[in-house]
Amino acid sequence: MQTTPEQLQHWLAEPEGVRLEFKEAKQNFHFDKLVQYCVALANEGGGKIILGVTDRRPRRIVGTAAFAEPGRTEAGLHDRLSHRIPVEEVRTADGRVLVVHVPARLPGTAWQIDGRYLKRAGDELTGLSDAELKAMFAETGPDFSAEVCPGASLSDLSPVAIAAFRDRWAIKTHDERKRLWTDMQTLTNAELLVDGQLTYAALVLFGTRSALGRWLAQAELVFEYRSSEASGPAADREEYREGFFLWHDAIWHRVNLRNDRQSYQDGLFRVELPTFDEVPVREALLNAVAHRDYRLGGSVFVRQYAQRLEVVSPGGLPAGITPANILDQQNPRNRRLAEALAKCGLIERSGQGMNLMFESAIRQGKALPSFAGTSEHEVRLTLDGAIASPAFVRFMERLGQERLKSFSTHDFLALDCLRREGVLPDYLRARLPGLIAAGAVESIGRGRGTRYMLTRSLYAALGNKGTYTRRKGLDRETNKALLLKHIQENSAAGARMEEFRQVLPALGKSQIQVLLRELRKDGLIHNVGVTRGARWFVVGRP
Repeated sequence: MQTTPEQLQHWLAEPEGVRLEFKEAKQNFHFDKLVQYCVALANEGGGKIILGVTDRRPRRIVGTAAFAEPGRTEAGLHDRLSHRIPVEEVRTADGRVLVVHVPARLPGTAWQIDGRYLKRAGDELTGLSDAELKAMFAETGPDFSAEVCPGASLSDLSPVAIAAFRDRWAIKTHDERKRLWTDMQTLTNAELLVDGQLTYAALVLFGTRSALGRWLAQAELVFEYRSSEASGPAADREEYREGFFLWHDAIWHRVNLRNDRQSYQDGLFRVELPTFDEVPVREALLNAVAHRDYRLGGSVFVRQYAQRLEVVSPGGLPAGITPANILDQQNPRNRRLAEALAKCGLIERSGQGMNLMFESAIRQGKALPSFAGTSEHEVRLTLDGAIASPAFVRFMERLGQERLKSFSTHDFLALDCLRREGVLPDYLRARLPGLIAAGAVESIGRGRGTRYMLTRSLYAALGNKGTYTRRKGLDRETNKALLLKHIQENSAAGARMEEFRQVLPALGKSQIQVLLRELRKDGLIHNVGVTRGARWFVVGRP
C-alpha cells in the first residue's frame, strides 16, 4: 500500500469520524495509546490513524518524530493484538507523517485489549456496551453451540468428562476451590447451561455415546490409518462419538502408535525428531472441534499416512477467514464452545493454535501446514511430517531455546522464507531488525537496496559454506560490473563519484571507493584527479 500526497490531502480535508483519527504527536505518541486506538477503530469498521497532523480543521501537516522505526511498531502491534496492522511512513515537504492502516473487525467478532472492548467517544476512548457487543457477536447468526438442546438433561453428560474439564479449569486459574464445585455449578459457571437447560456445547464436550447418538450424531470424529495412498478400506479405523474430553487423549495416543522417528546428525550426536509433533496434532484436533459447522451432518475425519496427517472438518472457513489471513484473523464459528475450551486452557482466545502449528513446522524443518483442497463445504488441513531440512533444524537449535521463545510467528515465517530464498513480503520485512539483533539474519548493502540472508552459521550447518560465499559475493561482483559498465558508457568525459552514488544508491561513498580501488587494481580502470573532482576512465582512455 502506498499513500500518495493527493490521497493524504484528501484525508486532511475530511472530517474526523468513523474512518479517520488525526493526532499531532509532534515529538512522540504512547504505544499503549496507539494500541487502544487500533482496537477502537477496528471495532468501528477500520480506518486510518494519522500522526503528524493537527487535530482541528483546517488541518495541516506538522510532522511527527513518533515511532522512528515503523517496522518495529508494526511488529509490536502484531505482538499485542495478533492482527497485522501496516504502519506507513509518508515523507512530505511539510514533514514526516505516519499512517496506521487499521483493518475492520470481522463480522461476528470484536477486538479487545486487556479484556476491554473499546470504541471512540469524542476525543476519549470508552468501552462498548453489553448491547453493542451482543449485536456484534450476533452478526453472523446465532451461535449453534450456545443454543439449547431440547430434551437433553444432565444424565446425558459424563461425570468423568466434566471432572476432567473442572480440574483443567482449576489449574488454569490457580483456583483449587473450583475442584469443589458440583457438576451443575461447573456447567452454570462455564455458561454451558441456559435457564437450566443443556447447550449443544455441553454435549460436544461432555456427552455420552448414547446421548450424542440421540441428540447430535454428527459430533463424531473418525480416525483412519492408511499405510499407502491406495483407495479402499483403511488399515485401521476407529470412530469416536462421545464428548471431546472422553477421547482427545486417546486420539493422540493412536496417532503416536505409528509415529516414526526421523534422525539427523549434529556433530558427534544423532538427534531424533517425531514425524508428528504432539502440539500441532492436538491443535489441529481442537480447531476441528471448535470451528466445524455442527449444522452439517458430516463427521470430522483424521487420516494418518506414513508422513502426513489430514484433518477434514465439515463447513468451510468462518466468514472473513482465508488461508492467507488465518494467522492474523480470528472468527470462532462456535463461540460458546471456544470460550469453554479457553477457560480450561486448551485453546487461547487470541487464536494462537494455528500459529503454534506453523511455528512447530518451521522449527522442525517441515513444510508449512496446508489448506489445499479447502472449499465452501469443508476445511482440509494437512500437516506434513517429513523433515525437509535437517540443517535448518540444527541452525534453529543453535540459536538457543531462550532466544527462540522471544520469536513471534512472523519471525519464524521470515526465517523460513529466507531459508527458501524467497521474496519477503512487506509485513515480514518488518521483522528483520529484530532477527538481525538476534544473530539469525544479516544484511547486505544499505538503504533501499539492502538485501537479507540467513547468517553464516546456517550455511555452515547446511554444509554449504560455498553457497554463503556465492550469495554474499555475487552482490559485490555485480556492483563492480555495474560501475565498470557506467564508466565504459561515459568514457569520453569520465565518470564522477556523484554518478556512482546514483548507480549504487544502497552503498555509501566509502563502499563505492573500495570497489573502484579493486577495479583499478585489476587493471580495468584508472582515475584522473583526486577527491571530489576525480574522474574515472576505462584503461586505454585519457
